[in-house]
Parts: sequence; structure tokens; C-alpha cells
Amino acid sequence: MKFLLPFITAIVSLSIVTATPVLWDGRAPLNLTVADLDSSIGPFLTVVKGSETASHYASLGGDSQIPTPLWTGSDTTPTEQVVSISIDNSSVFVPGGSQPQLGFRRTDFIAANNGVHDQTLFDSLETGVTEFHFSVKADTTRPLNFSHEYQVVWIEPNDGSHVFDLQIGSPFTNPTGQLPSPGAHDLKIRDHAGNVLFRTDFTSTSWHNFAVQVDWTSRSLAVLYSADNASLQVVTQPTPNLSATGGSAGQGDYHFGVLKLPLVNSADSPSNQNDVVHFGIQEGTTEALLYSGVFVENTSGGVSVGNGAVTNPF
Repeated sequence: MKFLLPFITAIVSLSIVTATPVLWDGRAPLNLTVADLDSSIGPFLTVVKGSETASHYASLGGDSQIPTPLWTGSDTTPTEQVVSISIDNSSVFVPGGSQPQLGFRRTDFIAANNGVHDQTLFDSLETGVTEFHFSVKADTTRPLNFSHEYQVVWIEPNDGSHVFDLQIGSPFTNPTGQLPSPGAHDLKIRDHAGNVLFRTDFTSTSWHNFAVQVDWTSRSLAVLYSADNASLQVVTQPTPNLSATGGSAGQGDYHFGVLKLPLVNSADSPSNQNDVVHFGIQEGTTEALLYSGVFVENTSGGVSVGNGAVTNPF
């Protein structure tokens, strides 16, 4: 992995966990239970899934899994639980009043407060300049199929677009090209228009730590990244994201999870072959990713880079 830019500002030791105001905290607390996941009690809304309960598709690591070490400092005792999110062949989401999304296999966790994800939350998380933190790790016992495209972290306004996203695998194409495609094993941060802002190899044994800075007024994105216990470093300076809609219409839910796109099914009609939501080939295998360090902060006090340090926002 190569950083595109040096770490441009000095860091100052502050709080060992985070240095700036946290607006929403999705680092699963130690007392969160799978029953809470089933009821959307706590920081996650868990209704975007298949027909089974949320705890069929997701589990909490308790003290048996070690989360990203960025936010624990010298204390080796975890302060959060690893969240495992999986899909299987039952992971077909049926939106209210709509057709089943038979082309996708998906399980999404959405930022919420006891199931509430409303305009008040959007205005808190998505006004001014805010930082979206997340760490992702491979589940080597339930690996992804890199011949498919996966969208695993994103902000989704009502128009279904993504302010930014984290993508893995082979981008969906019709006709299907080389599989897996070149770079399929890379984690890729993309802007609203699908341009890749940063990429790094998805090594299976590491925690991959990201922070995406969103300037909601100027409509720009910046990216910080590190692996395991290394402090976050700037890898992409602020880049225009002008295809994203401004104002409240450009705000939306903060998702993380596993959303697997299909492959083209040659038996489908030409129009249906491009309808990735409802048509295509899925193998129905059980696949999963591990998450920790998911939270959103206001940058008024700087940007938390882990290990008790902070840098200035852009």
C-alpha cells in the first residue's frame, strides 16, 4: 500500500479514545446483546436484511475478538465489541411496498439511536465538516467472492446514490469482463460519481482503518487510512464531490455491512441484465466482514487519528 500524500500536520496528544466531539458512536458497547440487534436497540437500525432475524446475519464478538487497536491506546482491554455482518442465500431484502431485491444479497447496519434515523440525526451528522470513521477486517472463515462487486460502507440519500462508498471486488459490468477483475482484492474509497479516491490491498489479517472527511457545504471528500495500530494518515486531500446533491436532499443514512451485487445472467432479457437490484446470478454462499471503530465526529476539535492523537481538519 502506498500513501498518496504525507501526513501534513503535526499531531497532539489528547483523549486516548477520540479527541473531538463524537456525534454518533457505533462502536458496539460491551453490554450490547444480540437481542438488542434484533430489536434495533442501541446505535444500529438492523431492518435491511433477509427474512431471518438480525442475529441470524450478525453477531457480536464479546471478549473473544479483538477490535481495531486505534481507540484503546495502551490499554489492551477492548472497549467495544467486534461486529460480524454476514449474508447467505436468504439475504434478500424486501423494501416496504416494493419488489424483493432478488439481485442483491445484503445485510446493512444503519446509524440510528434506538432505531430512530431521522432528519435530526442527519442534521447532526451531515452538516458542516464531519468525519466518518470505520475499520473493516476480512472474515477468513466466510470469505468474499471477489468475482462479485461489494459495497460495504456508504452514505445513501433518498435518490439511492452514495455520497461516498467503500467498494471491494470486481465492479459489475454488462457484458461481464475478466473475473476477478484487476484490483478486485483492493479496498476502494469512491466518490459520488464512482471515481476511486484511494485504494489499498485488502490483506486478510489486518484491520483496515478509514476516516472519510465530508465537507457538506463545499461538497468535497478527503480520506485518511491506516492498518492495525498505526495512526491514521492523510492519503487523499480534499477532492471536489460536486455530483453529490447539496443541502438536505444530499443527506442520508450511514450504512455499513455486506451488499453483494450479482453477475449478469445471460438467460435474462437485455433490460433485466442491467437491473442489478432484481436480477442476476448469486451463488448463495455465506460470506461476512468484521467491523469495529465505527463512529462519526465533528471536526471542530480536530480529526481523531488514533492512539490519543488528533490532527487539524482541512
